[in-house]
Amino acid sequence: MGENAPVSDNGAQNIHSEEAVGFKPAGRFEVDTLAAEASEKPDGETVRLAGRVMLWRPMGGIAFGQLQDRSGRVQFSFDKKALGADTFKQWTKAISIGDFIGIEGSTWTTQKGEKTVAVSSMTVLNKALRPMPDKWQGIHDPDLRYRKRYLDLLSNEQSRQRFLLRTKVIAFIRRFLDEAGFVEVETPILQAAASGAAARPFVTHHNALDRDFYLRISPETYLKRVVAGGFERVYELGRNFRNEGIDSSHLQEFTMLEWYAAYWDYRDNMRFVRKLIQATFDEILGTRSVSFEGITLDFGGDWPEIDYRTAVRDATGIDLREVRDVNALKAAIEDAGLLSEEEADRQVSYAGLVDLLYKRTVRPGLIQPCFLVHHPVELVPLARRNDDDPTILDMFQVVVNGWEIVKAYSELVDPIDQRARLEEQVALREQGDDETMMMEEDFLECMEHGMPPMSGLGLGIDRFVALLTDAPTLRDVVLFPQLREAPGSGPNDDSTESEA
Repeated sequence: MGENAPVSDNGAQNIHSEEAVGFKPAGRFEVDTLAAEASEKPDGETVRLAGRVMLWRPMGGIAFGQLQDRSGRVQFSFDKKALGADTFKQWTKAISIGDFIGIEGSTWTTQKGEKTVAVSSMTVLNKALRPMPDKWQGIHDPDLRYRKRYLDLLSNEQSRQRFLLRTKVIAFIRRFLDEAGFVEVETPILQAAASGAAARPFVTHHNALDRDFYLRISPETYLKRVVAGGFERVYELGRNFRNEGIDSSHLQEFTMLEWYAAYWDYRDNMRFVRKLIQATFDEILGTRSVSFEGITLDFGGDWPEIDYRTAVRDATGIDLREVRDVNALKAAIEDAGLLSEEEADRQVSYAGLVDLLYKRTVRPGLIQPCFLVHHPVELVPLARRNDDDPTILDMFQVVVNGWEIVKAYSELVDPIDQRARLEEQVALREQGDDETMMMEEDFLECMEHGMPPMSGLGLGIDRFVALLTDAPTLRDVVLFPQLREAPGSGPNDDSTESEA
């Protein structure tokens, strides 16, 4: 039957080009039924559908095909007796796999029980000049799937479902935040200073203003400005850009959710984000456990809290409560043989070295969801110091599968302390650390006008969706990830990924 029809050879560079010569694509087609709906109709129902021909097999006096639209696929048929010999011949010759067609006809059920549309009227809406991926083989080359995502979506149901799930996740998160009294806002992507995170920025030039800008690494300081302006709960879902290395859990262009709530502290955010994540699992998957690369990750119940400095001490023998400057830390790392001398020397700042040490020794072992709390104060210049121990921050991360999916803290709203800590960042930048934050006088002026206590949070959408869909790399959940030039297409054809 048509549902098992073979597909035309995938090796040809152009197919049915003769039929396409002089062909003028249609402007529209009136549709009253989707493919999934047609599959549920009783026999004898008249329907009008449009979509792409995914399978096609003329067989003597009858021809079967499958038409795919946004809802899925439905089988359709041409019957020589019903249409007449001339129309049947014309139609079977006019269409090929990959073409877009519009059809009208009545539903019937084959002997194999497959709902089918017996076509009585057909319009070729547009021709495909290149072949579709082979139905049985699909696209297995990851690089090709990322470069030609449209073909991946057509041939790979898993990819289609991943991106549909991503859309559902984002829609649910928006609804959850809206119902909690948050307001969605937008802040600039072109920013005068790179701030909000420790990262190397992309630089661009604004011709009309004749000045350089940075693609934002975080919307943090602008969202805080909005809170200072009276919007007490705000969030933004948008793209961030960090000019860093690529690996399975890092992309230079990624989607981040950030929110800020006045009068909250980091503990409020811990409770709220766990509630959000668990509610998302309930809504999208119907369970709080998910299998990721063969490991069951359980997001249910309470999540354990792990003290940052204790975890580093247990993994390395180095107590960050006592080792408080970069040279002492480098010496301790060298004595323990934890990093190469070259790796350690590349880190100008204490914060950068602590972060690298943690990422190499602690984070890979954090598999089940946990809260990592109370980071050293040097790590985040925009976070509030702990009242009882000013050497640590009122801060947490949610870590799972060795990935950071959430970072949050009580915000620093003291403009005097904030200025001092940004000045430290400027001094480190002058020493060669290009991942430090820049001075933002406008942001400091905003703080000087008064800023309420608040807590903010960032959640990586790409990583979260990857965990939900068992995607081993973020490129599988981003429709069009940035890639190096295809091999042979230019001077930079090295496809090796680098570690972030």
